[in-house]
Amino acid sequence: MTIDATGTTLPPPTMPAADLAVHGMKQPYHLVDPSPWPILGAAGGFMTVLGIAVAAHFHTYYLLIAGLALVVAVMFLWWRDVIRESRTPGMHSALVRLGLRYGMTLFIASEVMFFVGFFWAYFNFSIFPENLAAPFKAVWPPEGVVTFDPFHLPLLNTMILLLSGTTVTWAHHGLLTGDQRALRNGLLITVLLGMTFTMCQAIEYSDAPFKFSGGGIYPSVFFLATGFHGFHVIVGTIFLAVCWFRARAGQFTPERHFGFEAAAWYWHFVDVVWLFLFVCIYFLGAGPIEANVGG
Repeated sequence: MTIDATGTTLPPPTMPAADLAVHGMKQPYHLVDPSPWPILGAAGGFMTVLGIAVAAHFHTYYLLIAGLALVVAVMFLWWRDVIRESRTPGMHSALVRLGLRYGMTLFIASEVMFFVGFFWAYFNFSIFPENLAAPFKAVWPPEGVVTFDPFHLPLLNTMILLLSGTTVTWAHHGLLTGDQRALRNGLLITVLLGMTFTMCQAIEYSDAPFKFSGGGIYPSVFFLATGFHGFHVIVGTIFLAVCWFRARAGQFTPERHFGFEAAAWYWHFVDVVWLFLFVCIYFLGAGPIEANVGG
């Protein structure tokens, strides 16, 4: 058995068949107890989607706020239970942890396809601008669109995310070598860099020479692709912040740290997507550049 910094006894990294009976298990899989969170999460999601429709048509936001509050509450309580299960001897066996890794891998793969749709839309119009249903010349960006200078704020944001990729890797290395201080410091710096990226993107959006509403196809594709990426950065930042609190509580060991590993995978995915956005949309897709836009 392993004892963490809080004095909690953790299960061994593997659970031999002979030890299963000791923990009251007949097989190496974790069969979860009945839980209210799936049905409550579904109800919160339904309320959120319905609330968006109600807010758009009637400008009433009560249902949307209630739905979002329920979703956030379910996320917190459900993940709290998962963390408790992971620290209960016999629950998260080696086979269960392998399944969790498969699940995170498939989730990231689905997120990749999510962004493929945005890139598909962008290249459909940038490579074939004649597809634009407008009485303008077939050029990309469309006539009249002034774009960001890719070597101002976009380049700074690129450097920020690349640096954050190195700090989260530093944290991972510290965890694997038993250096808890490096783990905590690396996570904290990564979280701060993620917050800095979000603030820089907010400044960029406020300086944008084009608007999402009524701006045409270019602003639509730009804000959807970069905006959803920004949302993923916020999610990843929260993910890593939770890992930082867990690291402070001594809940990660070199043998058992899938929660951190999943957050690191997700963060590297966010980094890679941004590199594609920077090269394809900001750099290769640059048109007439207004002085100091995004700078």
